[in-house]
This record gives sequence, C-alpha cells and structure tokens, in this order.
Amino acid sequence: MRAIQVSEFGGPDVLIPVDIPAPVAGPGEMVLDLAVADVLFLDTLLRSGWGGEFFPLTPPYVPGTGGAGRVSAVGEGVAPAWIGRRVAADAPTGYAEQVVTAESDVVEIPGEVGFSEAAAVLHDGVTALILAGKGRIQKDEWVLVTAATGGAGSLLVQLALDAGARVVAAAGGERKLALARDLGAEVAVDYSREGWQHKVREATGGRGVDLVFDGVGGSLGETAFETVAHGGRFITYGSSNRRFAEIPSQHAKQRDAWVHNALEAAPPSPAERQALLKQALSLTAQGRLRPIIGATFPLGQARDAHVSLTERKTLGKSLLLISAE
Repeated sequence: MRAIQVSEFGGPDVLIPVDIPAPVAGPGEMVLDLAVADVLFLDTLLRSGWGGEFFPLTPPYVPGTGGAGRVSAVGEGVAPAWIGRRVAADAPTGYAEQVVTAESDVVEIPGEVGFSEAAAVLHDGVTALILAGKGRIQKDEWVLVTAATGGAGSLLVQLALDAGARVVAAAGGERKLALARDLGAEVAVDYSREGWQHKVREATGGRGVDLVFDGVGGSLGETAFETVAHGGRFITYGSSNRRFAEIPSQHAKQRDAWVHNALEAAPPSPAERQALLKQALSLTAQGRLRPIIGATFPLGQARDAHVSLTERKTLGKSLLLISAE
C-alpha cells in the first residue's frame, strides 16, 4: 500500500512516498481504509526530531495518528458488522492508505458529518473539549484564545462562544483576524505587532481576561499571561516555537492565577477519549462546531502540507486526502 515515511529526522524533504505491506488486524483490532488523514503541527515537530522524551520515535516511521475512512477488516473478537462502516479513529500511524487500530479507538461517524470534518475534529476536537472542560468557561467571561485560527484554537473560540463567553482572538495577520471575526470573536488582535497584550487589556476595560487558552507557547504565551485578570486562569497547550510557555510560580501567585500546562496532565483513557470524540462528532453534526479546513493535500504531497504548516500559511486544519469520499 502507499504510505509516507520519515526517512530520518530533518526538514520536510525527509517525507518520502513508499510502498509498504498492508496492515493486518490482530485480536480486538480493525483495519481502516483511510479517506482522509489528520495533519497536526506536532507532526512537523516530531519529524524534525523534537520531543523524543515525550514521543519516542525511530526513523524510518510512518507519521500521523489516524483519520477517517471505512472499516475493511476486523480481527478476532470484533463484530463483522463493523465492516463497511464510516468511522474516525486514533491510530499509531496516519499517512497511509490503510491503518490498523484498536476497536476502543474507533467511533462511527454521524451521517451528517463528512470524512474531512470527522478527521478535522479527531484530535483537535478532543483537545478543545478537554481544554474547555479544564478552563471551566463561564457565561459573560472574557476568554483569550491565541493561535485562534488554528485547528484547536478555532474550535476553542466556538466552544467559548457556545458557553456564552466573550472572546478575544489573537492571531498573526489580517487574513487570520478576519477568520476569527467570522467565527464570532468580539475582538481580534494581531499578536505579531508589538504591544498586542495591551490591546487585549484595553478591550476588557483594563481588567484583563478571565481565561487564556494559549496555543502558541514560548515567549508569546508568556506575554499572553500578562493579560490574565487577578484570579484568572491560564492554560497553555501549544509549542509551535518548540517550547511551552513557562510561568514562574511567583508570577502566578502575584495574580492569584491558576496555571495549567496541558503537557503535564495525564492523557485521557481510551474510553474517555472515545467519549470525547463522540461528543466532538455530535457537536459537528449539530452545527455547534464548525471545523475550519484550510488546506487539503494528496497523500503524496505530505511534504507540502508540512511546509504550509511551518510557514504559518494554513488557516484551520490541514488534511491529507487519500481516497475519494
């Protein structure tokens, strides 16, 4: 079958099209014929060799973590009725025509949701729901979302609005700010401009925001912390510049702020993750979540997908189209 391999750690050119043996379902597993694979910014970092202490990978390997498609085979202990069903699934790989995954990682896609939308919420939808739950969004609160037009950020904007919050979206460049406004953000701020954090405070009457979802990390995430009101909450989950935001405990204490680093949290169990994915797909089917699909690429152009992400050209989600829906 066709797949993409990371031949060695490095730049986008290490993503090589290859032919590899098709996977076989073991006990409790299914084989999926993927229609669409999810592409995460994390994939670009791992490809470069970052994060080995958290994600041990040895080239050559097939990148990705699942997608959406149809069940084509099942292993021992899995009901044959699954065959042919449209599903979204977390998997150890994703940039391939077929993947094998555990039945516990599979969720059937509602009829109102396409393969592309399902793949778009597979990880970012689950992440956004976890973060929204941690943040305890309240009606009429001010919520700042950085990287607000990314895959997870754009969904967090929508979840905050759905909870009745007032949203400040921070992103880089007018094209992204226009999308943030289209999503419903009350205020959109360009964080590529000096002093952007002061504009956030001005928008809240000088008080600051009640909650920050930081999807960027690093120094920009640390600047975002300056917008937190006394007694506010700060959640960092992004590392697009290769490090997370680091908030010294004394700084948090001065603001009486609660700080949470998503990387330090225990990952959800398979059952919890499955329930969250069902919720994300249900919200998408209801129209309460609208995944923004900014760019799609054929499987053989995975390199271009990574370049687009690292050069910050993509709005919303990037997806690999593997077969026709």
